[in-house]
Order: sequence, then structure tokens, then C-alpha cells
Amino acid sequence: MPSRIAVIGSGYVGTVVAACFAHLGHAVTGVEIDSEKLSLLRQGKAPFHEAGLDDLLSAGTSSGGLCFTDNVSLAMERCELVFICVGTPTGHDGHPDMSATAAVAKKIAPNLKGYHVVVVKSTVPIGTGRWLRTLIEDHLPAGYGPDHFSIVSNPEFLREGNAVQDFLYPDRVVLGGDRPQALDLVAEAYRPVLDGDFPKGPHRPGSVPVIFTSTTTAEAIKYASNSFLASKISFVNELAKICELVGADVTEVTAAMGLDMRIGGQFLDAGLGWGGSCFGKDLRALIAIATRYGYDARILRSALAVNVDQRKVVVEKLLQHLKVVSGARIGVLGLAFKAGTDDLRDSPAVGVCEALLDHKAVVTAYDPMVPTGAGPDGVLRACDAIAVAERADAVVVATEWPQFLSIDLSALRSRMRGRLLLDARNLFQPEKVQAAGLEYVGIGRSQPGERVLQSA
Repeated sequence: MPSRIAVIGSGYVGTVVAACFAHLGHAVTGVEIDSEKLSLLRQGKAPFHEAGLDDLLSAGTSSGGLCFTDNVSLAMERCELVFICVGTPTGHDGHPDMSATAAVAKKIAPNLKGYHVVVVKSTVPIGTGRWLRTLIEDHLPAGYGPDHFSIVSNPEFLREGNAVQDFLYPDRVVLGGDRPQALDLVAEAYRPVLDGDFPKGPHRPGSVPVIFTSTTTAEAIKYASNSFLASKISFVNELAKICELVGADVTEVTAAMGLDMRIGGQFLDAGLGWGGSCFGKDLRALIAIATRYGYDARILRSALAVNVDQRKVVVEKLLQHLKVVSGARIGVLGLAFKAGTDDLRDSPAVGVCEALLDHKAVVTAYDPMVPTGAGPDGVLRACDAIAVAERADAVVVATEWPQFLSIDLSALRSRMRGRLLLDARNLFQPEKVQAAGLEYVGIGRSQPGERVLQSA
């Protein structure tokens, strides 16, 4: 039976959640207070790039199964499940800023006049479920009490650039709460996903596991997952430095590591480190939570420190090869924090550009998705990947866009003043780059012909 769902907050998470639930056949009302975003959403368009999302928005709004409003009361009248998907950015002390979540709680409380399940989809501090229950209770209308609503934690595991697929084909669905009735209602909303019974699904066999647990444990699962993945990336980048010192090739090392089922091959790509809105925020939040309880989370702090240091690698390598970066023309391929998105938040590529500008380099960048007007001040924008190399002393691959692999490297070389290609994402095969007359430098990679073991 279709559920009636309200999704409050139409950012990267909320818009995907609303569009996908509508695709599953539910009646969904999205809430967005920004008038420009609201106008786009009502036209069936996302205010950001996410593969496949515009198609779902267009289909949902056209069919009437999905609508958007800025009126929380109206959305509450139409629903039984309320998904909170507002932002929780890092505050000054490392803890997430919960002001938007608090504002939503105060808005929905007066409208809880029938039984509702309040589902926390945003990434929130451990313990938020209890805090949110108390906050809502304090703002309920007269004559209504705690029995009129339940709190369920349902953390999201959506990767930007792959969020629609991640929602429809998840590895697991985590539901945390203390009332079986509420957990069952949310699980039923996911039933088409769990059973693979929805249009164009499933693309893989087997049912999706559901983890029923406490609110606190569900909140911890989200932080644990992202912190582990961030630590894995920092580990491989530290490993890349060691490989460079001893003459090993990190891509061959990690390929062999990934064949071990205990390790797995994902998130073992050396490069500029992680960015975006999730890993850094969640890692800092878990460190702050540990600190509040008097524990020094040494591994997590080290993972964060390694990631910060990794962004210096481009300038270090350019200084090593060019000797002088001041006045050099540097082309940068990519600005988004990773391929498949136009998101610049905490982007390593943007950090590279800013560091080069600090060293008085002339920086020209190209990104296939990021609009021309976006990006750091002082960076020139090229119309295509070849133009970024015009009179360049070096070209840096800063985002792993797969379309960069189709660049005519000989044409790139012909536009350059120098011949250095610094592949900060290990996207290219060194032999192919060198065949085009370019000098190849990667992260933790040996050069062709240097595969012979060296004695100590």
C-alpha cells in the first residue's frame, strides 16, 4: 500500500529521497523554503547535477505523485511519514550545527495532530533521537502528547553522482527506533526497494537486508561507515608516499590488496584524498563526540591529518619538477570534488587551484560539469580540456572524470609550453602519456621501466 510522505529539505539528500519515493509509487510532498530552488523543483528540475534525478523529478511532478511546497503545515496534512533532510554543517567546535533540524522540529510539532513517524534522514550527532523527541514534545499543541509521534533514525548512504542508484539499490537499509509500529511503517515505505518490485528494478538478485536497531546505534552506524571509508582513503594515500620512497607502484600494490576479500578493492585509489560534504564533516563529528566523552580518537585524527596533508602533494611535485611555480602557467583538469557531480564543497581540486594561486601561478581550469562562473576567484576557465593546456608549463588532473581518458594527449602536448602531466588521480596509464611526448608523474606510481625490485 502506498505511503504518504513529506520530505523536509530539498538539498542533495532530500531531493533524491523525494524523487525516489515517488518513483516507488508513494505520494510525496517535498518542502523547500528557497524560492528559486522551489521554482526549479516544481518544473521537475534539480537545482544541482545528479545522474538520473531530473528524469525522476519530471516523471513524479507530471504524474502528480510528487509535489513541492514551502508550506510545512500543508505537507504535514498530506503525510504519515515525515523525513527530515536538512543540512547539518560542521560547527565551530567540530560538532554538527543542528539549528536547521531544531527549526524543523519546532515547525512540525504543532502539526502532529494525528499519528506521524518523524524519520531523521540527515546525518546527525549520536543521541539526536532523544534530543529531537524532547524538543518536539515541548512544542506539541495543547492536548497532544508523545503517543502522537515516533522518532526513527534512517541514515542515508547516498554517494553524490550515484545517489539515485544508491537509494533504489542499497546495500542495506538501517532503521533505528524503540517502537515496532513506527519501524514497520518506515520499512513498508521501502518495501518496493527491499523486494526489488518497482519500475526498472532490480538490477541485481537477492533481497536487501534491513537492520532494525536502536536510534543511537543507527546514528552510530552512519558515522562509523563514513569514518572507516575516509580512513581507508587516508591509509592508501599514506601508502602511496611509502611506495614512492621505496620505488613501488601503489596501483599494483592496491590491486593485489583488493583481491583479499577481507579488504576489498573499493576506496583504495591513491590521489588527492577525499572531499565533499560528508567524510570530513562526519569524521570531525565523531572525533568531537569521542572528545566529549574524554576519549582521544587517534586513528580518526590521523586520517583527517593525512587527508589535509595530501592536498599539498600537487604543489610539492610541481616544485620538484618545475623548480619555480611563481609565474608558471598551470592547467587544471577538474574542479568538482569527484566525478559525477558539480559539487565544489571541500573539493581537493579547488584546494589545488587555491594553493597554486598562493604560489603566484597562473591557473586555468576546465570541468565538464561545473558552471563557468563557479570556482575559486582568480582561476581562468577554459572551454574544453585541450584549451586548458594553452602555453601551460604543466597540466594537473585533479578530478577523475572518465571523459578525460578520451583526451587526445598529442593535441594536449602540442598546446603546452612544458611537457609535464601531473596525474593527481592516477587516472591515466603512464605508458600512454609518455607515448604522446609528455612526462608522466602520478601519486605513488613508478615510471615505465622502473618495475625492477631495488635492493636496500
